[in-house]
Amino acid sequence: MNSPEPAVRPASNSSPARRTAVAVILSGLVFVVLWIMVFSMVTSLLIGAGCCVVIVAASSLSDLFEMLLDAVATVIFGVLAAIAAIFGAILGLFGF
Repeated sequence: MNSPEPAVRPASNSSPARRTAVAVILSGLVFVVLWIMVFSMVTSLLIGAGCCVVIVAASSLSDLFEMLLDAVATVIFGVLAAIAAIFGAILGLFGF
């Protein structure tokens, strides 16, 4: 009997290169909008670069928070599952 073929995994939507590319594009748009609005070039570059840094940092921190929340949820649901199993075993002894 042949084993089933492994499913093709879709490409990750949150790769670091993709995040960085999006951040650079968005900061470029902010730079262009600010420059068109008659800000000086240096001011526009500084604000655009700041937007890029904020986007990349927020993306990295959101991944960290997601990982931490997943770990906490796993522990909490594991404890709740153990409590449910204990109550189920006790009620099973009495035929409920």
